[in-house]
Amino acid sequence: MRIGELAERAGTTTRTLRYYESRGLLPARRTERGHRTYDESDLRLLREIRTLRDFGFELEETRPFVDCLRAGHPAGDACPASVAVYRRKLDELDGLLGRLRDVRDQVAAQLLRAEAELPQGPAPRCELGAETTGGTET
Repeated sequence: MRIGELAERAGTTTRTLRYYESRGLLPARRTERGHRTYDESDLRLLREIRTLRDFGFELEETRPFVDCLRAGHPAGDACPASVAVYRRKLDELDGLLGRLRDVRDQVAAQLLRAEAELPQGPAPRCELGAETTGGTET
């Protein structure tokens, strides 16, 4: 299939496919007339790349999965190098989750402090939060 058809079937652009080719992730097969040509295995590579990218993997992190598929394995994560990338990504995600929990705890503490310091009685007038009905403030 030609580059336009592959891009359409993979849900991407021809520009992206050319970029992947330049990075060595897609084969650079050409017809006698110089047109790029692809097959179903290339579509499979693209789907693997896209799935991993959707999960937050950097493009270069997809390489072991692509290499694994190109080597004839039934899945991109059937090789030790791919499993190693999964491990690194999980470590990275665990670190991010830890930092997010810390930030959440800090925001929750600030909320409790702010709520405890709210004055009792009528709410203070706040120009930024004032609603208008019929041209007059309420």
